[in-house]
Amino acid sequence: MSINNPGRREVMLAVGAMAASAFIPTAAQAATTSASRSALGARLQGVQHFGVTVQNMERAFEFYTQVLGGTEIMRDGDFQGEVIHNTLLLTEELEAKQRQVNPRAVGIPDLRGGAQRLDVRFIQFDNVVIELLQYRDSSQPQGSGASFAPPTEKTSPAYPRSMHICFYIRDDVDFNQFVRDLETESARRGMSNVKANRIISSASEQERLQAPLSANTNRITSGKSDGWTLIYAKGPEGEQLEFVQVRGQAKRVFGDAIETRRRMLAAAL
Repeated sequence: MSINNPGRREVMLAVGAMAASAFIPTAAQAATTSASRSALGARLQGVQHFGVTVQNMERAFEFYTQVLGGTEIMRDGDFQGEVIHNTLLLTEELEAKQRQVNPRAVGIPDLRGGAQRLDVRFIQFDNVVIELLQYRDSSQPQGSGASFAPPTEKTSPAYPRSMHICFYIRDDVDFNQFVRDLETESARRGMSNVKANRIISSASEQERLQAPLSANTNRITSGKSDGWTLIYAKGPEGEQLEFVQVRGQAKRVFGDAIETRRRMLAAAL
């Protein structure tokens, strides 16, 4: 299937129009010079989506739509061929050749020859789009079945290149209870690997589970981040997730940044 299909391009542009950035620079960062505003940043429209490569498409799709309540925008798949292979994998393939190793040994599927295929699903949330990607052998059914490669064992957010998806929680929601319900609902669906951190140390998984409800939330009450509430969690694929509430001073800082950026962009027109 060609990635250059005009109909597909129109759909992808429509997807992009629905997405908006969840995070923006501070007011100080936004107050750039007129010279920098005329450069690359002035040509952007915000964040289009965050992507997560998954091992189990159905499990990940269920989590982001049924547990977290996202809405499917579209799904596509069976991508293969020279163009899509080079588009996604050329740099990694060149590095493998330079190291004189088999590309398959370092997680490079053969989309070029069609031995492996790529499937995607886009999920809309209020202010951002998430893309789920699965690379699979051609013999596996589209959107399900075994994945091309095992998941990485290194999921610490401290590793360079690690990424995370951050979700806003409404101001009127009990953050501690949300975290408990997230784990409970996920476990009910067989996703016992969905785990949230606690703000107190635990010597075992049992201790983590037995921590008091108040340990589910890190509430920052001083400094520049006063009003920022957060916790990190692992999703069903081992992906790093963050959940936040933004109130008080932190909310004002982000609100001011929005207005500053709007004025900056309006002045650049």
